[in-house]
Amino acid sequence: MTSSLKPCALLLVLLLFVGLSLGARATVFNENFVPVWGADGYHLANHGTQVSLTMDRNSGAGFSSKMMYGSGLFHMRIKIPAGYTAGVVTAFYLTTQPEYGDHDEVDFEFLGNVEGKPVALQTNIFLNGQGYREQKFYLWFDPSAAVHDYKILWNQHQLVMLVDEMPIRMLKNLPDRTPGYRFPSRPMKIRASIWDGSSWATDNGKIRVDWNRAPFTSAFQRFNVDACPATGGAQCSSPNLWWNKFRDLTPVQKEAYKNIKSKYMTYNYCDDKGRSNLHLPGECIYN
Repeated sequence: MTSSLKPCALLLVLLLFVGLSLGARATVFNENFVPVWGADGYHLANHGTQVSLTMDRNSGAGFSSKMMYGSGLFHMRIKIPAGYTAGVVTAFYLTTQPEYGDHDEVDFEFLGNVEGKPVALQTNIFLNGQGYREQKFYLWFDPSAAVHDYKILWNQHQLVMLVDEMPIRMLKNLPDRTPGYRFPSRPMKIRASIWDGSSWATDNGKIRVDWNRAPFTSAFQRFNVDACPATGGAQCSSPNLWWNKFRDLTPVQKEAYKNIKSKYMTYNYCDDKGRSNLHLPGECIYN
């Protein structure tokens, strides 16, 4: 797939989100992150400025930030496995602790597919333990062919998810608009993993992981953290933090966002009126 986004729009949006971090030194994994599972040197292989996560019959792997954060621009460069990857899930996400139950979570999840068919990028947001807010995309590039940039801007004004600087999802903080409107406000950790999602990830679980094609390996880079550590009474909503200055999408970003939703979104929970487990929340009206 090729992008139809105009080069000038691409450049303007790029400058908005990377201009303040140009020239930052490459940070090695151990400075800000720790292994969570698969830490045997094979399933999680730490190469300093790159980490490889591998899944086979024996294990998957995952890592976490050392600290919790209250706001920031969270950035990871990712390359997912190529070829037959049905059932394989590669994830980059933010989550409160504990990770399950009454928790908040913001997900990028790549849902593997059979060879020759595109991999879906699913985004999801959990608020107070309630998910079912999936949006799916077929991207304008092959995410298994090279490393690409995935970002989550989270501050007191908005939550924006970006792919190669293009906004693909946003949630405005609009607590006064409608009863029950929710926005993530609790401190979260950065997590990443590769795991077996055979029960649901590909064609609703009809196509499962083929272990004869294992191992499956994803690469992660860029371990700098541009965020506010949620420790010692930190004022993570301070206007002095540069990422908190982004109160809304710019007109250029809004046009790019509209274009991406129109051309690359394949599923939106807000449009799924047949889901009996979902009472459509307020963000479907205002975002």
